Amino acid sequence: MRILASLVVLWVAFPGGFTAHAQEGFDDPVLDARYRALSHEIRCPKCLNETIAESKAPVAAELRREIRRLLAEGASDDEIKTFLSSRYGEFVLYRPRLTPTTFVVWAAPFVLLAVGALVFWRILAARGNQPLDEEPPP
Repeated sequence: MRILASLVVLWVAFPGGFTAHAQEGFDDPVLDARYRALSHEIRCPKCLNETIAESKAPVAAELRREIRRLLAEGASDDEIKTFLSSRYGEFVLYRPRLTPTTFVVWAAPFVLLAVGALVFWRILAARGNQPLDEEPPP
């Protein structure tokens, strides 16, 4: 009975289970650092706002395994990001690359701000020529 109670306490204390990423590291510290950095830069396609390092979704575990495999094969970080973005879209990258599509998204707020400032300036200039106190018509 105590063993069962201990297991229940452990299950409650660690809701994610013992499927942590401890077994996913590399013996080589350089590869391990690259793996950890990449797993914090890739977004989980299912969880939407979690990195694959934080996510417990099966697709995140699959992506972590894929990154491990590619790192072990000698792929660069850019090659891994290109592979993942070609498979899942640019959405999986927390820092998307600058492409014509993403440029529109990044530039649109500045363009809209400039247009708004121009309109505001034109309205103020037009109102500056009007008298402050107008007499109502008789």
